[in-house]
Amino acid sequence: MRVDALRSTRPVRVELDGVVLAESPAPVMVFETGLPTRYYINSTEINFDHLIPSGTVTSCPYKGTTSRYWSVRASDTVHPDLAWAYDFPTRQLQPIAGLVAFYNEKGDLFLCGQRLERPKTHFFAPAGSPDTP
Repeated sequence: MRVDALRSTRPVRVELDGVVLAESPAPVMVFETGLPTRYYINSTEINFDHLIPSGTVTSCPYKGTTSRYWSVRASDTVHPDLAWAYDFPTRQLQPIAGLVAFYNEKGDLFLCGQRLERPKTHFFAPAGSPDTP
């Protein structure tokens, strides 16, 4: 398993149901074996009007324990636990400290203006499958 965090100069925008949730000219990209690239964004570039704090906490042996999770309200629908942050990540992942990431499986990510295809992962398996959260 390998995890790397790299600062990028490729602009990223996160949308859900046409609502812009975040936009950054310089995200930190996290590459983790077996997962899609995650884009961590400075909190000053997040539209918190659509984020609802959640009590969810998760732990990762490579990144540490999350500090915060948020659900997202867009188009009168609340989508649970779509964004998270690590305030105190592991030493190797210090570049993501305090930054916010969104599941690209459930939102629309635009990299350099181009919409990325939504990946399929074990985090959001089809309804009825054994991996459904």
